[in-house]
Amino acid sequence: MTPPASSPAVAPDAPARAEGLTEAEVARRRTQFGPNRLPETHESLARKLLRYFWGPIPWMIEIAAILSAVVRHWADFTIITLLLLFNAGVGFWQEYKASSALDALKKQLALRCRVRRDGQWREIDAADLVPGDVVRVRLGDIVPADLELLDGDYLSVDQSALTGESLPVDRKAGDAIYSGSIVRQGEMIGVVSATGAQTYLGKTAQLVQKAGAVSHFQKAVLAIGDYLIYVSLALVAVLVLVELGRGLPWLDLMQFALILTVASIPVAMPAVLSVTMALGALALSKEKAIVSKLESIEEMAAVDVLCSDKTGTLTENRLTLGEPLLVGAADAGALNLHAALASQSDNGDAIDQAVFAAPGLSGALDGFTRKRFVPFDPVSKRSEGDWTDAAGQAIAAAKGAPQVILDLAAVDTATRAKAEDWIAAQAARGFRTLGVASREGDGAWRLDGILALYDPPRADSAQTIAQAREHGITVKMVTGDNVAIAREIAGQLGIGRNIESADKVFGDGARAAAGPDLAERVGATDGFAQVFPEHKYGIVKALQDAGHRVAMTGDGVNDAPALKQADVGIAVSGATDAARAAAALILTEPGLSTIVKAVEEARRIFERMNAYATYRITETIRIMVFVVLAMLAYGFYPITAVMIILLAFFNDVPIMTIAYDRTALDPRPVRWDMRRVLTASTVMGLTGTAGSFLMLYLAVDWLHLPMAKVQTYIFLKMAVAGHLTLFVARSRDAYWRKPYPAPVMIWSALLTKVAATLLCAWGLGLVTPISWPEIGLIWGYSIAWSLLTDAAKRTVYRHLDLAAPRHRRFLGLLHRRTHPAAR
Repeated sequence: MTPPASSPAVAPDAPARAEGLTEAEVARRRTQFGPNRLPETHESLARKLLRYFWGPIPWMIEIAAILSAVVRHWADFTIITLLLLFNAGVGFWQEYKASSALDALKKQLALRCRVRRDGQWREIDAADLVPGDVVRVRLGDIVPADLELLDGDYLSVDQSALTGESLPVDRKAGDAIYSGSIVRQGEMIGVVSATGAQTYLGKTAQLVQKAGAVSHFQKAVLAIGDYLIYVSLALVAVLVLVELGRGLPWLDLMQFALILTVASIPVAMPAVLSVTMALGALALSKEKAIVSKLESIEEMAAVDVLCSDKTGTLTENRLTLGEPLLVGAADAGALNLHAALASQSDNGDAIDQAVFAAPGLSGALDGFTRKRFVPFDPVSKRSEGDWTDAAGQAIAAAKGAPQVILDLAAVDTATRAKAEDWIAAQAARGFRTLGVASREGDGAWRLDGILALYDPPRADSAQTIAQAREHGITVKMVTGDNVAIAREIAGQLGIGRNIESADKVFGDGARAAAGPDLAERVGATDGFAQVFPEHKYGIVKALQDAGHRVAMTGDGVNDAPALKQADVGIAVSGATDAARAAAALILTEPGLSTIVKAVEEARRIFERMNAYATYRITETIRIMVFVVLAMLAYGFYPITAVMIILLAFFNDVPIMTIAYDRTALDPRPVRWDMRRVLTASTVMGLTGTAGSFLMLYLAVDWLHLPMAKVQTYIFLKMAVAGHLTLFVARSRDAYWRKPYPAPVMIWSALLTKVAATLLCAWGLGLVTPISWPEIGLIWGYSIAWSLLTDAAKRTVYRHLDLAAPRHRRFLGLLHRRTHPAAR
């Protein structure tokens, strides 16, 4: 469906066209029309809470409660009901915390726009727009509301998200453009005709529904969950069939089987994952890096190549003018004046600001009247302004890439050679250059001269690049400047001087140049110069074909394809709305250090989730395998249904705190390694199972304790050892070494251990009490066995680390065979 070219919903009035609305009128219209946002459906708190009582896991617990009531085991019934309420309460609270964290992130990602109010241009949140507001939109902006265009030459607008049209459409004064469109070229002023639900986008709301992608890590952990469910159900089925054959009461057996299944299934997994990811994203935002896609945290942790823009990321983006080359201009003042005629003072562009900061330029434009302005765009690589001076004479000025301006002025061979030699000399010093041309009336363009601009490297860039290298990240410079400038700056920063022109590597097109050696050639360079947006896509694709996880920075509307293709697209500080929309990570502060900090934090988040997966598998093996095999071997319940429920209580509380845990920073990029996790957790789980069997043997065959006391022994051993297993699983090194667990994790584990110990000492009608010397014996045994488990874990990791190079070589060979471009 194609929207009409012009159909304003609210007729703009005369004051709005001139000076914009007053604040008083804005307040009145906001009351009438509401905020400029699409209506959101909010689920009631009661409905959210009820969802935790409906589903396979709650059904199992509810059936177990009903069976307890049928056989009149009221203590069991009470504890099971409390478990159901506890699971619901914890899940609800974790969802609430995750939702609050995401809401905070959304506020930081709010779209901004330029609006004229009370006769002054200002920047506001797009949500605060009202019909009648006068708005300026330009290259790279996402249109904040439906607009009727009032003033300016033209806009090229991408409406593909709304209409499906593959090509941008041109719009001029009197036409309408629609909320959610992207400005590809041009700059114009328009008046808001509709906001919120009344916009074209709002009336086709299904277009804005986004399906949340699930990351590789989440898929892997959920696959682990499915695996654990199948294993648990299979073991329980064997247990039920054998014990029914032995004549155990079927109601008691079914109740026990249900409770055992619930305890073995990772009920807390969705809550732990969502909270860990959301709180991690909130922590990243404090480092001035806002995550727009939560699943990108995993990709960020795995990044091993960072392709970074030079300007504003590696350099300060604080340009100063150097000594110019004068050609047609009488002096530097005349050259600067003509450069100012091709600039805008209020657009925040670093080059334009440097031009207007030139000495003697203040007040020089008084008496000039602008008739037309064409802003800079990455395709034409120049900006242009048409003016009349105080005498009424027409004058036009253009500034842009030197080669473009030299061609525009059609200079002779000698002048071109002189200019190119001077440009090369400036580039060798790290100076950028900017051509300036002008013409009077309908005359021919004349080259006025070339400006030299210097953008010094950021003070922290060299140190940050060295730090990134220590983290296993290769930094490659990607810049539109020429090769000489790029080599000079890259050399100063320690990136390396092997900088190639993108044209030489990719030829006429980024994709047309793909060949057997492209990935190897791209990987071998330290960076690229004279890069166009389409080259960025080719660079990312070639590096990915070589098996790298790539982060790419960008700021312009034409960078969007590369940002989307990259494993982590990064919109740098000051990026256009279109680049921010395409990026997974949005920086609110300039500099490479922000990106490196974000990668470090992402690796810590990944380690927390990795630790949870390892612990969860270990616990399932430790509990499920032991209980089933113990019943098959000894013919009685080694632990009661109530004890299993209590274990679920005591184990779930500390694991919820893993989102706040302190973790070691891996010096290398981290990726999900199912083989590593399964191997380590299986060894730890079987070691724990052996420890429980030995405790059972000592209690039954050596101490000859009654069954009720044996069950208390096993319960306390599994409660204490379960928390110690959490500490063992969270680190690859000895668990008593740094980094120490977060205080909240230590205290939650300590308090639940104390609760379990007091329960075993006092009984409280739930377990058979045991003496304090017996409790001390079990504590000592559990701590000693945790040291054995930790030793087994470290042995496994050492073996896996030794095998890792061979495994990586195998994967590299497999990758090259399946990706011809990587050979």
